[in-house]
This record gives sequence, C-alpha cells and structure tokens, in this order.
Amino acid sequence: MKSTPFTHKHLELGAKMAEFAGFNMPISYTGINDEHAAVRNGVGVFDVSHMGEFIVKGPHALELIQRITTNDASKLTNGKAQYSCMPNNTGGIIDDLLVYCVEENSVYMLVVNAGNIQKDWNWIESHNNNKAELINISDKTALLAIQGPSATKIIQSLTEMDILNLKYYTFVKGDFAGVENVLISATGYTGAGGVEIYFEDKNNDAEKIWDAIFKAGSDKGIKPIGLGARDTLRLEMGFCLYGNDIDDTTSPIEAGLGWITKFTKEFTSRSFFEQQKQNGVSKKLVGFEMIDKGIARHDYEIVDSNNNTIGKVTSGTQSPTLGKAIGMGYVEVKYIGMDTEIYIKVRNTSLKAKVVKIPFE
Repeated sequence: MKSTPFTHKHLELGAKMAEFAGFNMPISYTGINDEHAAVRNGVGVFDVSHMGEFIVKGPHALELIQRITTNDASKLTNGKAQYSCMPNNTGGIIDDLLVYCVEENSVYMLVVNAGNIQKDWNWIESHNNNKAELINISDKTALLAIQGPSATKIIQSLTEMDILNLKYYTFVKGDFAGVENVLISATGYTGAGGVEIYFEDKNNDAEKIWDAIFKAGSDKGIKPIGLGARDTLRLEMGFCLYGNDIDDTTSPIEAGLGWITKFTKEFTSRSFFEQQKQNGVSKKLVGFEMIDKGIARHDYEIVDSNNNTIGKVTSGTQSPTLGKAIGMGYVEVKYIGMDTEIYIKVRNTSLKAKVVKIPFE
C-alpha cells in the first residue's frame, strides 16, 4: 500500500485506516456523522493526495485535451478550471476529471481519480498523436481539501493571495503558509464551499502546511475528515462517484452529465452521445429517498410494484444532514419522474422509495 505525505498525521490522530485505490487512507477519526456535520457547519480537512495529477503542455496541449474530453476546454482562460469526463470508444466513461488552465493554450493540469491513474495515463498517451508533452506529477503532488463555510477565512489568514473572492472553479497560485508555488482552487467534492490546495511535497512542506492550517483553524473547531464523510457529503449533493455512479459502461447523457458534453468540437464517442441526446436513452441516473425503513446499497436491485427489475442502485446511505436514507441509481426512463414510486430489493424484501430531485433536500 502507498502512503500519502500525511499518513503519519492520520496515524498520530488515531484515524481508522483502510486501503483505498492502493493507498493507506483515513476512513474516519471521530465518526462519519460527526465529521460530516463539521464540514457542513464549520470546516474540515481532507487528505486527498491519492488523486492523480498530469501536466499537459506545449502547442498541442489544448488540441489533445479537446479530443479526449467531453467539455470544451477552449473556453478556459488562465486561472480557470472545469469539470469534464473522458469517454471511451463505446460510449462509456473512462474517468471524470478536473481540467485546470495554468497557461492558456499551452499548459494544463488534469486531476483524475486515484484508482484510474494508470488507465487514464495510458489512454491519454494513446491519443497523443501530435506529441504534446505529458508529465505525471501524481507521486510528488500533495493535495488537501479544506471544506466548509469557515474554510476560506482560515486559508486567507495564511496567504496574501485573494482567497475570499475566489470564484467557483477558479484558482490562484503563489505563496501559502511560507511555502512557494501552491495552487489554491475554489473546488471541492462536498457542496459545503471551501478550497483545494495542491503543492509539491518537498522539504517537509506537507507537514508545514498541515500544521499551519490546523493552527489557523483551531478557534473555528477545524477537524480532520476521512473518506467516509467525503462519501456522505458528496452523495447529499448528488455528485457522481466513479466506479459507482459512472463507469466504462455508462454515458454522460445517461448520468445527467449532458451539461459537460459539448458538441461544438470533435471528441471520442461524440456521435454516440449526439444520438443519445437526440433519440433519448433507455435508462437514466436518478436520486431517490427511502419511504420504507432501510438503506439502499451499491448494486441493490430496483424493481417496480410488480417486482419487475427496472434498474440498479449505484450509491446509497443514511444522510447525516437530512436524517433520512437517500440514494442514486439507474432506472428505465419511464420511472424518472419526480415522486415516482420505486422499490429497492433489500435481501428478499422490496422497500418502497420515491424519485426525488438532486441535490437532496
């Protein structure tokens, strides 16, 4: 198992650790519900250094990114980022990712999921016909997500960069907590506001930054947060998790990601997605909440009132904020209307649920 630059911190704090995407990662410290509430109401710090980062640079950098992603990266200017996905040749999704424009038309950073680093790298290399320069900086890049309504004030106290006025999906780069060349972006996976901080881990910078953040946030109840709460937070917002809600067999149109699928350029599987948009799809990803008592889990069957299979659960949990069981899953399109009754097969029992809008409320 790989470690992150913060693994010793997690162990010192008594975190419950487990393997995730080949890394020894903290799942929880004081409990998922407690950590979830800390982020929604205050501020929490996630170690997400397991994520992958690739630099794409040179005169053909933008051309390569345009060809392998669904969103339109030509719209990006310096200091802006976008959410996108990389489709395969058969209408599925290789990965979802963030694209950062460091220098317009020539330098970009792609942030990919930890479990897909090698798969994504191989795919991008195989499409790099005009030889853009590719650099995998995953192993030397540390990444912390500081999330919650108090996050930006804490981060602002450690830098002269303007963090308080940083717009969603934009970023700045400069000195932070005495460390040079730190990238701070107004992004995250929680829906609670905050930033993500990328930096090269050298000269023990990781420990220096971690300690500075926790010292600056001590009067605001700052807490370390594990991957367990990261999952419940993202699910309340209806954010897709690769491997659960999207994968190599699901299309962005089916997953409700038509908004990042732009037909103003050529990219892999474009014609397939265009047909889906024009002609419709047979299944769609929906949010649902349980009416009967019970929690839906990944891969549970979804059935109709006559016990006919109509879909499958992709994610499910007991929402700490809402106090009810929620989930997402793919269902046949005739069942996607709001308040449509569906049933989740939990062992041998069909539990009633209803389709609701995302984000959950």
